[in-house]
Amino acid sequence: MSPRKNRRAVSGKPAQGGGGGGAGGGGWAQRTEDGPDGEWIVRSITGAAAVKAYRCPGCDHEIPPGVPHVVAWPAGDRGGADDRRHWHSPCWNARARRGPRVQRSRNAPRY
Repeated sequence: MSPRKNRRAVSGKPAQGGGGGGAGGGGWAQRTEDGPDGEWIVRSITGAAAVKAYRCPGCDHEIPPGVPHVVAWPAGDRGGADDRRHWHSPCWNARARRGPRVQRSRNAPRY
């Protein structure tokens, strides 16, 4: 049996236990990001660890199982586990350049 590999700390913080989903664990890397919309905890999910389908709030398209993506939620007291959202990586990176997605009914005017 080979010894367990050490997990590296992300951005100087101690490694979080568990390692996320996937058969071998270690299916994600976590970091903290500052943006114009506040501070966020962002977790990159590998394709092997992505076992469920999610809906991306940036583009409103499905993220199928097996596709690498990010999970983000507000840092600190602003958010918790219920505030986690799964995003396509490009959608997460473009969130500051994109306006809110307006859901309209079929016959609503487009002005």
